[in-house]
Amino acid sequence: MTSVPPGGHRTALHHTADGPEGAPPLLLGPSLGTTLALWDPQLPALARRFRVLPWDLPGHGGTPAGVLAAAGTTTVAELARLVLDLADARGLDRFAYAGVSLGGAVGAWLAVHHPERIASLALICSSARFGEPAGWYERAALVRAKGLGPVAETAAGRWFTLAFAASPQATALLDTLRRGVSPDGYAACCDALARHDLRADLPRITAPTLVVAGRADPATPPAHARELTDGISAATLVELPGAAHLATAERPAAVLTALLGHLGCAHPAPGTDH
Repeated sequence: MTSVPPGGHRTALHHTADGPEGAPPLLLGPSLGTTLALWDPQLPALARRFRVLPWDLPGHGGTPAGVLAAAGTTTVAELARLVLDLADARGLDRFAYAGVSLGGAVGAWLAVHHPERIASLALICSSARFGEPAGWYERAALVRAKGLGPVAETAAGRWFTLAFAASPQATALLDTLRRGVSPDGYAACCDALARHDLRADLPRITAPTLVVAGRADPATPPAHARELTDGISAATLVELPGAAHLATAERPAAVLTALLGHLGCAHPAPGTDH
């Protein structure tokens, strides 16, 4: 695995690169409050067939919040343009994309506005609209005023089922939220979520699309996944029992199986008929 700091390859987003050079590229987007480590359970298997590039949101992990234009104005479109800059810096004209929650919204925006770049799409615990904007603006204001402590105290109830919340994996993700995310970056991403509404544009997505929902997800309930699936003509829905919002951590094998099946059809290995 190669870790690429901000500025490396002329891109603002910190990311890593794993898998064979020349393999089909696969970009992986994270959820709000997490880093590219969210994809660690799936990375080894995905990297056997793909050149995998997970990336960090602004103010998360290795990407500084300062890559954004101005406080209070962040949109999913701005985050998507940073991802395009990453792809351009890596010489990737067309790529597969998978993202969790906000990371998925970035991929959906790209599939609508830059369909020539997206070879296939996977939306995991994501949404065309993440609820009423007021709630996100309130959370952004809270984090700017009081830091991430109050958000971290309630994150487990949004991210995990009760049975998983005390696991080492869950504890590690909550520690990352407290220690690896800046209030400015988190609040900016809340602003982006508040403004995001892609419902009317879903029919414009033509890429083969996998939608994964956690049946116990309170943040993006299965109804959100069904709305995505109904709106995207080439979409397939997988609902996972025993999973809340961060299904890649809570049901890693099931998410991987769904992804590999989807990617295998959209990007068949040489000599494979689909």
